[in-house]
Amino acid sequence: MTLYIKNMVCSRCKMVVKSELEKFGLQLLSVELGEVETKEPITPEQKRNIAGHLNSFGFELIDGKKSRIIDKIKTLIIELVHKQNAQLGTNLSDYLSVQLSQEYSTLSNLFSEVEDTTIEKYFINQKIEKVKELLLYDELTLSEMAFQMNYSSVAYLSNQFKKVTGFSPSHYKQLKDKKRKQIEDL
Repeated sequence: MTLYIKNMVCSRCKMVVKSELEKFGLQLLSVELGEVETKEPITPEQKRNIAGHLNSFGFELIDGKKSRIIDKIKTLIIELVHKQNAQLGTNLSDYLSVQLSQEYSTLSNLFSEVEDTTIEKYFINQKIEKVKELLLYDELTLSEMAFQMNYSSVAYLSNQFKKVTGFSPSHYKQLKDKKRKQIEDL
């Protein structure tokens, strides 16, 4: 049986989910981002118990097809931005279409309808959060960050950063109280 799990976005999440599901005595065939395959079927009562238990860790079981697709879109974007540094060999719409085997217009309409924002804005917000993280570490120049996050120029990165946060990257860097958002809150 396949369980779809929201907010499962990193390898630590996979470890926590795996560990917690094994506590329920489940034999797991695979644990991937947002998806767990169990050897045996799960009863509705077990599913409710698992859902309640995973909620305490910030995860959520997903039942509907729309929710699963949206969660997959988010997971792909998060992996792309936070693990692959937004380096795409193609544009975002083609990438998502290929990965999810659906037309981008269908994905885009569904995402906008349910999330009340566009895929592109979600992608930009993820990139800006990554830039905030990089600014916090203070290891890269703005030029290196722009290159790493696949921006065409420092000016473009700075403009987009200011549009999203209200601050220029240099002003943000000087703030004492740097407000970063958790990935699942974007």
